Amino acid sequence: MVAQQQELSQKVEAFRTQKEVIKAQYSAAEAQVRIGEATAGLSSELSDIGAATARAQDQVEQMRARASAVEELVSTGALDEVGSSSTSSLDRQIASLSADAQVDAELEKIRTELAPPAAPAGELSEGQAAEPAAAPAEQPAAEPEREQ
Repeated sequence: MVAQQQELSQKVEAFRTQKEVIKAQYSAAEAQVRIGEATAGLSSELSDIGAATARAQDQVEQMRARASAVEELVSTGALDEVGSSSTSSLDRQIASLSADAQVDAELEKIRTELAPPAAPAGELSEGQAAEPAAAPAEQPAAEPEREQ
């Protein structure tokens, strides 16, 4: 009976040892799972960063393409550059002044055509009294305004 008791005690002790080994293996496996999940989360964040970088690169390429297209349009003459437009502000002002001068010249021409011919200074037409040629009527000088 003592021998059976020792043998049973050894089996119980072996069982306890095996139980502790299994618990340790379970804890190690659980730790590996958590590490894997943390790494997966980290790699999903890294993939998000990679996607953001790819989008930024795409936008840069689009802007480069647009700049190239505008440059090509300017070089072919299909699009005027801002500083070298054919109708700059100064050109528009000059054109406006010359148009005003042209209108004034035409207006004067029309006035001369419509005006009755003036009689020479020495001749009088019938019914006109001789008036001495006098200097323009003098107007009284304006008084300077008083400050109050």
